[in-house]
Amino acid sequence: MLTVTGAFDDGATYTVQITGRTDRPVIGSYRAAALVELHMGENVALSPTGPMETAAGDNEASVLAVLRQYTAVIEETGPVPKAARVIER
Repeated sequence: MLTVTGAFDDGATYTVQITGRTDRPVIGSYRAAALVELHMGENVALSPTGPMETAAGDNEASVLAVLRQYTAVIEETGPVPKAARVIER
């Protein structure tokens, strides 16, 4: 599991684990879990330059993208979630 530590706009910090489960995408912070649930189904950029993907609880990369977009992610530890493959030309 990927562990993410970050901070909300008001300065409150959180540490969560991204589970990859649809029913419970993150564990460890009720506030971060509510934020992730609020944005499920929205299109989020997996990186600053894209690609865009629909946020889903079973997609670890999209859950991480939601946290990156709406909070200040300070640290990520653990296996890197698989993201969409970008083909270089």
